Order: sequence, then structure tokens, then C-alpha cells
Amino acid sequence: MSSLSDFFQLRVQPPRMTRWALGLSAVLAVLAIWWFVTSGEELEYRIVPQGSLPSPGEVLDSAGALFGDRPFFKSVQATLERVFMGFALAILVGVPLGVLAASWRGIEAFLAPISLFGRNIPIAALIPLSLFWFGTGEFQKAMFIFVACVPFVFGNTVQAVLAVEDRYVETALTLGATRWQIVRKVLLPLALPQIYDGLRILFGLAFGYLMLTEAIDTPFGLGKLIDGSRRVGPKEHVYLILFAILLIAYPIDRLLWFLHRGLFPHTVKEQE
Repeated sequence: MSSLSDFFQLRVQPPRMTRWALGLSAVLAVLAIWWFVTSGEELEYRIVPQGSLPSPGEVLDSAGALFGDRPFFKSVQATLERVFMGFALAILVGVPLGVLAASWRGIEAFLAPISLFGRNIPIAALIPLSLFWFGTGEFQKAMFIFVACVPFVFGNTVQAVLAVEDRYVETALTLGATRWQIVRKVLLPLALPQIYDGLRILFGLAFGYLMLTEAIDTPFGLGKLIDGSRRVGPKEHVYLILFAILLIAYPIDRLLWFLHRGLFPHTVKEQE
């Protein structure tokens, strides 16, 4: 068991069980605070009004209506299909362009203004633009995710390739490798772990972006359910759907992490 001094060491990772215990304690603390500020049978005596924040029990009591009377599982399927399609397209375009831009800095200079604009444009502004460009329907939803994410995928890839140390390139040149061979056999393989890890983080960003556009002209989707619950109720479903999104996104993230460990085991530090 780690001592208190070990716990406060700078940049030292706590043991696996300690991390799990700390994470669980944070969740329990949030739930306890939530229960406290919404407790009380008399609604007028609650610290936080029911209209702003229902109690945990009220949220759980509404689960039957969400899973039984509303198209929850069909909405989950629709949301996952859209986010995977749009993000996969962003990877297919952003990663190759990022590798080329980091390898030949003239390409990076050429694409820099577009990339900067794409990373800084307000996401809400992309919704009407995507409707103008792609109409409505499934194609618009996927293209919205693509347009919103590809600048970040491109930037993540550029930074990963630029992080490869020059000594590997110099060694390859000394051995007579061509420029394309250096890109394919030196820069890309060495940058892939960082590219993959960045994409894993960006996937959560794509998941969040989709919630915005699913409120518009969409028969099914978690964003549609959230918007409908916000407007006409029951408002407890907003919180329940957010918890459901967490339960969906967390296993996906863990799966991607385990794939990372299998694909790039030399980059993963073993944690006792």
C-alpha cells in the first residue's frame, strides 16, 4: 500500500487500485452532493428546485419511460453510425494530409490558414453551413462531423510527425533512403502511436459535436432525444441520456486504449 508521501510525489502515477478507488470516490462524492441538494419530499424546501435539477431517484424512476416508450436503442444506433462515418472520413482525409504537411513544410504553410480557420470557427456556425452545403438527412450529419473534426485530425497528425526526432531522418538519409521511403518507413511508423492516441481523444469531441446537429430535422438520435426532453419533457430524461452517453462512450474509449496497447506495446508504460 502506498504511503501518503508516495501519493503526493510529483508526476508519479498511483497504483492501479488506488486510481480506481480515487475515481470511484469522486463519482460517489458527486452523487452524494447531488442527492443532498435535491433531497426533501417538499419540493419548495429543496436547495435546488426540481425544475433545475431532479433528484437521482426521480431520474431513475423515469428510466422505464425512456427505454420503453421512446426510441432509445434506435437512437443509439443512429448516433453511433453517424459519428463513426463522419470521423472515419475525417481520418481518411486528415491523417494523410497531416503526414504530407509535416514532411514537406511548404504543404503545411499552404494549408495553415484553412486549418487555423477550421479549428477556430464556432461549432454552432457549422450547423447552418452544413445545411446549406449538404441539405438535411444522414449525409449532412456525417459531413458535419467530418468538417468539424478534420482540422483537428490534421493538426494532431502534423504535431505527431513533427515530434519524431531528426536523428532518425538523418540516419535514414545516411543509409540512402529516398524521401518517400523516409516518410513511409520512418516518420509514419514512429508517429503512429501519437497519432492514434490523439484520434482516441478527438473521437470524444466528435461524439459531443454530433449532439448539436441531431436536434435538427432528425427522426432518431440521442441529440434528438435530449432536445425533445428539454423542450417538452420529461426533463429527467436529459440527465438519464447524458448518463447513457457516458456508459456508451467509456467502453469505446477503453476498447481503443486496449487496441493501442496491442498495436504499440513499446509505447505503453506498465503500471503496477
